[in-house]
Amino acid sequence: MDALEVLTNIEKVIPYFQPIFSADEHKIIGYEVLGRIGVDEGTIESLGPFFGDEEIPDEYKVEVDERITRLALSKFLDEEQEGYIFLNRDARLLMLDHGESFLELLQEYEKKGLNLNRTVIELSEKTFIGDFDQLVHLLLYYKTYGIKIAIDNVGGNSGQLDRLSQFSPDILKVDLYQLRNDAGNKVYKDILYSLSMLARKIGASLLFENIEINFQLQFAWLNGGRYYQGYYLQHPSDSFLEPDILKEKLKEKCQDYIRYEKKHLEAGYEFADVLHKEISQKLMMIKKQSTEFDDILFDLGKYFTDKCFRLYICDENGFQVTSNVVKADQKWLIEPGYKGKNWSWRPYFLENIIRMRINKKGLLSDIYSDIDSGESIRTYSFPFGNGLYLFMDLSYEFLFEEDGLIF
Repeated sequence: MDALEVLTNIEKVIPYFQPIFSADEHKIIGYEVLGRIGVDEGTIESLGPFFGDEEIPDEYKVEVDERITRLALSKFLDEEQEGYIFLNRDARLLMLDHGESFLELLQEYEKKGLNLNRTVIELSEKTFIGDFDQLVHLLLYYKTYGIKIAIDNVGGNSGQLDRLSQFSPDILKVDLYQLRNDAGNKVYKDILYSLSMLARKIGASLLFENIEINFQLQFAWLNGGRYYQGYYLQHPSDSFLEPDILKEKLKEKCQDYIRYEKKHLEAGYEFADVLHKEISQKLMMIKKQSTEFDDILFDLGKYFTDKCFRLYICDENGFQVTSNVVKADQKWLIEPGYKGKNWSWRPYFLENIIRMRINKKGLLSDIYSDIDSGESIRTYSFPFGNGLYLFMDLSYEFLFEEDGLIF
């Protein structure tokens, strides 16, 4: 259906509502408004292609968008919905009149009972090429009315991360589509992890969308998602639903995820405890034969050759006092060029040193990508004594074979 067909059949344009579920209450907390059109008896089509077509004049899109918004807000008020209503807006179209007409529309419905504090503008800004500062100013102005700001599709556009905080968004909406067919996409997972850290720092909630399978829902839960949306939960429809429609299902899913994560964490702690004892016992034996650090690491590496591929020792300020002892082609080698390097710039390095110093116990890191090999590894840190700390890099092959050590 082309643009003229949409406009000549504008009376058939209707809003659809896709529910958004909360992680804390396991119920519907609001709806995203989507544009649909009836093309023939019983057939409804999405207006996504219409709004995404750059050849269609802006005034056509604005006219259709306004109809959808008015119908949605009227239905929202008539049925006395108490949750949030998410209204999509293209940043470029919004700025055609500096956001005045949209604000006037919301204020018109505010007089009819719309609570602007429950209104969320879902903004797509990734293709915006206008005055960015003016856009930020407009959104901050909207927020003075209590209007919430959600930035859409941030997971699919990692290059915009440096801009997100300027919006002071209330919600970051993350697209999980890429995890639908590529659950092992580590680069994408790392981007999403960075987003979760950013959201925490700027005080925004994460809304994960396009959830179509259980793995995506579990990933959203594990990575700090406060809100969930997608076909796995509920398809869009022309009506509102009972808020508790999936309460029991989501509660059961949450309990499954909790059990799995607790098992994963317990496995890590148990492994770290066993490894601490093994290293302590082995060091007692090795130190009787040698006092040279490189020699100690070399013997230690051979003993743990099935688990690790690199060892080194640092002082509590992060300066490396030994060579790297590494395994290559099943042979252990000494690389003296790493002596004197400082690793205090690494995330959590000094924090972990203090934790080990106070607790007198080793620590097992999260999974991360090794700088040299790019492989997924974990590092076990061990208080060596006399202000020194041993670092043992565990190989992916070993972690993969151990139940609960990789996710």
